[in-house]
Amino acid sequence: MTSLLAQITDYANRADPYPIYKELRKTPVAHDEDGPFVISAYHDIQSLLHDPRISSEARNLSAQVADELQQPEEETTLPPGFLRLDPPEHDRLRRMTNRPFGPPHSPRRVEGMRQELGEIVSGLIDGLANGSRIDLVDQFSYPFPVTVICRLLGVPREDESRFHTWAETIAASLDPAPDEDLTERDRVTTEARTQLGMYLAGLIEERRKSPRDDMLSALVNGGGQDGAMTTMEVLSTAALLLIAGHETTVNLITNGMLTLLRHPEVLQRLRNEPRLAVPIVEELLRYEPPVQLLPQRTPIADIEVRGVTIPKGSSMWLILASGNRDPQRFEDPDRFDPDRKDIQHLGLGSGIHSCFGAPLARLETQIALTELARRLDNPRLVEDPPPYRRNAVLRGPRHLNIEFDGLRP
Repeated sequence: MTSLLAQITDYANRADPYPIYKELRKTPVAHDEDGPFVISAYHDIQSLLHDPRISSEARNLSAQVADELQQPEEETTLPPGFLRLDPPEHDRLRRMTNRPFGPPHSPRRVEGMRQELGEIVSGLIDGLANGSRIDLVDQFSYPFPVTVICRLLGVPREDESRFHTWAETIAASLDPAPDEDLTERDRVTTEARTQLGMYLAGLIEERRKSPRDDMLSALVNGGGQDGAMTTMEVLSTAALLLIAGHETTVNLITNGMLTLLRHPEVLQRLRNEPRLAVPIVEELLRYEPPVQLLPQRTPIADIEVRGVTIPKGSSMWLILASGNRDPQRFEDPDRFDPDRKDIQHLGLGSGIHSCFGAPLARLETQIALTELARRLDNPRLVEDPPPYRRNAVLRGPRHLNIEFDGLRP
């Protein structure tokens, strides 16, 4: 079993981890004495995501497991965001964050951005006009969601180069990389969290004095039934939104275009039927999810899954991407099929920790793929598979080089 876990994190398998997941599903609850309990079947994962006995807080790991994982001491500079908290604190912070973002208090916040998102996409594609070969990641998939989350939060876009490295470092810390020097990685991650915290603290102080029409101002100056966030809560929430607001969407857009280029008949359909973008994105979230696994879960009581007892305080990995390809749940799961009717995927999680930014990520990707399909003339891959990012959790190409014959108006 150790060899299978090593294969999941092995960079050599990043381009196509799905055969490994297929092998893993033969033992739906996999474990050896030194590793986590690995859950790979759809129905088990879905059930556990809704189980109140499953914690997202590192402090609920047993002392032995935390020591084996070299779990770092709680950072004093930037506390965990609400993704790493359990109810009731998770629920309180998520409600407060949702007030300026979505229903019921701001029901049209995301939909109201549709025209603005379209303008950003058009501008980025116009910028590709001088070439016949592009790196989709560097020239489109990354700058688009970063521009959007900066505008939404109220973070100056010109500061992107400052927080890019911090965001990548913090995102990389999610990765279960058994061969890395974890002490050094924790040091680098803590430094990145400190620098990002100091940067955001300056913006928060500005918004406290001079509020604007952005989410950062709303988080700083908001109130309601839950009261106001503390400065540290605003810091951790803003950091979470800044990083999660672009890291996953970069992968979703890039994985999406890669999949469409591998399925030219679907790309042609999207060009002719823009409304197909909605089911295409849902099938992408099943077929090539940007978040492959959740490695940070632990039971707060002994639980039983498939006859296997998972002790309180154990480390659990939920392999979302494996569940999405589970033939017990999806017919012909390894086929990309935008006409699939029953598509309750795990691509954006489920339960109380389902993706907070899901409405925005969906809309961004729908607009991005529709316009790329419409405007790129005869696009084709330069290399397949492309080079991937090292991260096994947030999986996606680091570069996606595409050649094309020109831009349509």
